[in-house]
Amino acid sequence: MIDGSPYQGYLYAYPHKTAYRPLRPRPALRDVWSAEPTDALMLYLHLPFCEMRCGFCNLFTRANPPAEQVRAYLDQLRRQAARVREALGGRPGIARLAVGGGTPTYLTAGELTEMFDIVADFGAPLGAVPTAVETSPATATDDRIAVLAERGTTRVSIGVQSFLDAEAHAAGRPQKRAEVERALATIRAHDIPVLNLDLIYGIGGQTARTWAHSLDAALAWRPEEVFLYPLYVRPLTGLGRRVLPLSAAGGPAPGGPDPAVGGPDPGFGGPGAAGEDPWDAQRLALYRQGRDHLRAAGYRQLSMRHFRRADLPDDDAPDYSCQDDGMVGLGCGARSYTADLHYSFDYAVGIGQVRAIIDDYLRRPAADFDHAEVGFRLDGTEKRRRWLVKSLLRAEGLDPAAYRDRFAADPGDDFPQLDILAGRGWLRRDAGRLALTDAGVERSDAIGPWLVSGPVRAAMAEHVPR
Repeated sequence: MIDGSPYQGYLYAYPHKTAYRPLRPRPALRDVWSAEPTDALMLYLHLPFCEMRCGFCNLFTRANPPAEQVRAYLDQLRRQAARVREALGGRPGIARLAVGGGTPTYLTAGELTEMFDIVADFGAPLGAVPTAVETSPATATDDRIAVLAERGTTRVSIGVQSFLDAEAHAAGRPQKRAEVERALATIRAHDIPVLNLDLIYGIGGQTARTWAHSLDAALAWRPEEVFLYPLYVRPLTGLGRRVLPLSAAGGPAPGGPDPAVGGPDPGFGGPGAAGEDPWDAQRLALYRQGRDHLRAAGYRQLSMRHFRRADLPDDDAPDYSCQDDGMVGLGCGARSYTADLHYSFDYAVGIGQVRAIIDDYLRRPAADFDHAEVGFRLDGTEKRRRWLVKSLLRAEGLDPAAYRDRFAADPGDDFPQLDILAGRGWLRRDAGRLALTDAGVERSDAIGPWLVSGPVRAAMAEHVPR
């Protein structure tokens, strides 16, 4: 696995959601959280609605739901929040808030106000804790962004993907550059402290020149953060169903016309090293180009995907870490993390299954929210592996002393794989920490899956996309 494609999977949490299974019997949330500290939790709220489904998207979301379903969802969300709050002891301490989906700003300004009222009633001190909300170019309207600003949002993340209409369309996102620029101007006009832009590399027809064009267009807004995502083509997504020229890895064929200059780009399109897939070679070259471009522009790299402006203070809203911090989720599709259990509702990508799960959520009696439905229990070995994986994939790496304090063991003894990474030049010891080198960071999407345990890997392999 580690010698294969650099693009095998993104482990944004460990274990991956495809390893979750129905919990039988369903544990009571009161018992799940009874021994957990609840004075500084992260609250995650999931809104599974969008104005459209992007071609690359495998998130749990529904496009253009009827207005009455959105209304019913907010009503049910309020019921769930009340039951979960009671299970956590009445008024849990919320240290940070994230609202995702879907596209939360699919809601109207009035519905967004109601959404914030729900999380405030749950215990989130709006305006006093880091608060992140996702948006899209089409829904970042002045009235909606005004609500976000008024309710204390400190970070808005917008999925731009490409500043070239042709590339955005090739990724299954029919947006216009003018709409993107209008949305960015709207966000900046409301003085929200952190603007994050998401960009994608590896789109069919994308070249070194068009990638530089999007990077420069993004940097013109001086975003506090930028995420660079490799394109993945996954089952049941729009791109996965579309009839496209495919590479051997199953992705859009690289090379082709350069929509920025009207001709082919000689930098991509041919095979790389012997046996190397050309799409992998293209994505790797574009990643390196983007990384170097952002570093030269004054950005620090925090992970393979995440870049932050170097002039921001180090302690500015430290990132959530699932191996350290508890998280409670609200909404259909939200996940929750305790020390021993990750849990959620069911998950699907296909349109029919997503709608069925949302309908089931809306029909549930309030007492159903007293229990965890679907999840994964972590034993001592999996807790250690979660700590390793989620620490190692961050630029600052793993602190062996902190690992020993928590687990009374040395990470090198528990995970001899670290010696393999070091032997390949992908891992270094730096100021007492174990951190990936540049060559290791760029292979994060191979190293992460390689470090997955046998039981989690087996559960993921048994998952049937639906």
